[in-house]
Amino acid sequence: MEHGRCWLAAYTRSRHENQVASQLSCKGVESLLPTFAKLNRWSDRIKRSQAPLFPGYVFVHVSDAERVPVLQTMGVVNLVSVGGKAARLQDEEIDRLRACFARPNEVEPHPYLKVGHRVRVKHGPFAGWEGILVQKQNSARLVITVDQIMRAVSINLNGADVESVE
Repeated sequence: MEHGRCWLAAYTRSRHENQVASQLSCKGVESLLPTFAKLNRWSDRIKRSQAPLFPGYVFVHVSDAERVPVLQTMGVVNLVSVGGKAARLQDEEIDRLRACFARPNEVEPHPYLKVGHRVRVKHGPFAGWEGILVQKQNSARLVITVDQIMRAVSINLNGADVESVE
């Protein structure tokens, strides 16, 4: 796979995703910029526009030799890397992103939440409650603990109703 192409994430300057994707297309580099339909509200109107699903990132399908032209593209800051090596994305992840790209009206950004992280409920009858996000039988649950009596209770949640507690 060293001489073949792989998918990488290019980190871009703020609000330069569309320009980067356009420049990469002109250079003949395959790229993917998933977007979603965003509603912008002003005092006198509401406008629907397209916004990057992952602000600050454009995904590129490149070989080792094509990385330099990507890095030389105006607006590209760097390639996302781990331990000094470019972090390759799995083909399944790209397939999922393409599916999102095909349905911009059905997707929206969401904070990265991981099972085991501390979260706060934003909406509903449990708004303001904090606990640990867990997964049970394909549903998200919030675990609330009462430390003094060493007991806990779990509550069914809609994942969109929680935010990460920092």
